[in-house]
Amino acid sequence: MGLKMLKSSQVQLDDSDKTILNVLQTSGRIRNIELAEKVHLSPPATHARVKRLEKEGVISGYAAKLDRNKTGHDCMCFISVSLESHQLEKQKQFFDAIQSLHQVLECHHLTGESDYLLKVVIRNNREMEDFITHTLLPMPGMSRVHTSVVLREIKSNSALVME
Repeated sequence: MGLKMLKSSQVQLDDSDKTILNVLQTSGRIRNIELAEKVHLSPPATHARVKRLEKEGVISGYAAKLDRNKTGHDCMCFISVSLESHQLEKQKQFFDAIQSLHQVLECHHLTGESDYLLKVVIRNNREMEDFITHTLLPMPGMSRVHTSVVLREIKSNSALVME
């Protein structure tokens, strides 16, 4: 995955679209007929709207939400990363390397003291140490790594409320 330029391609959404999006974010497996009832549209009209929202990329996919603790992934941390160089080729190497790491759930390019913030989920502290010392630190161009371990999740929500 290479570097991409961000472009503004906001899609116009009416109240019915927003309701559909709010319902699907919390009930992704809802049947179309039930969704249509909640939106106060016919099932064919609701289905057409969902297909349009998918085609336009507003709905980018569907996924099951897992309880990481029940799957044995008890350790979550946020890792701030700084690179030695901000040359595009160095950034591309970093992006490509991060894409292949299943432990990294999210990677954000930042302003401020660090260049990137990684959200990492692993099984335990030993695996965290191994991930940092044998995976992150040896990456080419790595300058600094700062890790913050999550003691307790207070709020975790991936839904974007549409108003």
